Order: sequence, then structure tokens, then C-alpha cells
Amino acid sequence: MSLTSSLAIFFIIWWVVLFAVLPWGVRTQAEDGEVVPGSAPSAPSRPQMKRKIFTTTIIAAIIFTIFYTARVNGWVSLDSFPFMPTRNF
Repeated sequence: MSLTSSLAIFFIIWWVVLFAVLPWGVRTQAEDGEVVPGSAPSAPSRPQMKRKIFTTTIIAAIIFTIFYTARVNGWVSLDSFPFMPTRNF
């Protein structure tokens, strides 16, 4: 697998994991009772983005390592995934 392909796959995995991690530990301004004027009550009071980016990177690295190991050792190939469903008429 080339470096470009590896980086692209890691980026895709990282992006998907980011959307899974974003809701973790979110408290809205309404829940905290301190709504900033001009913002929605459902806006997060403390988003903690640095922590979520760090967590996303660690989880994505673990998933990518598993994928890369499986791909290099031949456990998984593109032939393992059906691209076109078969039609039985």
C-alpha cells in the first residue's frame, strides 16, 4: 500500500471517528444554566475540542493499525467486499 493511499485511508477513518467522538461528554448551555446572549441554548458550554481531537487521533490510529496489518498480511483484500450485488432472476 502506498504512502498516499495510507494517508487517505487514515484521514477517512479519522474523520468518521471524529463524528463518533464529538458528542461524548457534551453539556449544553441550558443544562449548565448559563446561556450566553446571542447563542442557542443547545450550544455546548465547553466543547473540549483539543481533548476530542487527541482522542480521535488515538482511536483512528488503533483502527488504522488493525486495518493496515490485515491488509498487508492478506487477511483482507478488495475482493473480500462485494461491490455489485448479484441478481438472481
